[in-house]
Amino acid sequence: MKIKSILVKSIAVAAMSVTGLVVANNAGSNTAQAAIVQNDASVVTVNYVSDNSITVYNNYENPVATGQTLASDTSWKVIKTAYDSKGHKWYDLGKNQWVRAKYVTIGYHAAAIQTQNTAQASTQAPAQSQTQNTQTASNTSASSYTSNASGSEASAKAWIASRESGGSYSASNGQYVGKYQLSASYLNGDYSAANQERVADQYVQSRYGSWTAAKSFWQANGWY
Repeated sequence: MKIKSILVKSIAVAAMSVTGLVVANNAGSNTAQAAIVQNDASVVTVNYVSDNSITVYNNYENPVATGQTLASDTSWKVIKTAYDSKGHKWYDLGKNQWVRAKYVTIGYHAAAIQTQNTAQASTQAPAQSQTQNTQTASNTSASSYTSNASGSEASAKAWIASRESGGSYSASNGQYVGKYQLSASYLNGDYSAANQERVADQYVQSRYGSWTAAKSFWQANGWY
């Protein structure tokens, strides 16, 4: 019984040791298997400049375009890393929004930071670097940000906040923080009300184009 127990444990350890391998051979064949592997990036930056954007897909195994695109030189939080059956690498940006790894680079890059700083309303990415925060702090007080949302935009923003957190800046749910339940990585350690408002505006503008569009997406999917 002891020998059997040791054998079982050894098999379990061996199985764990191969977690993260992407391509496996089935009974000596060369057929690759799609697999989610250990995540190797926390943030990626879009670097595909041919059309100034890349396509977002609903999954990595049988990808179908979601209709969303991500602009070049924008940075995004990564949730998962995976390989499809053809050996292509993919990143999940959250809620099954996948992009091909060949069109992004790992981490923040100077071009992305510059784009984020000079195109505040239209092209800022939700993921922010320490460099960007430092530059922003030198020009704008962390406590003085005022959202430009008004009318239907302000109404849609308040609607989302109510459903995400009940309007509380101190709400938390795992990695999601604050009034708009933003990923903690987006806030980069600054959970102040002003930064939550600023990053929420940047996130929605970059991903949906407007708060009303984000609200419509939320109503159809239960998240944004």
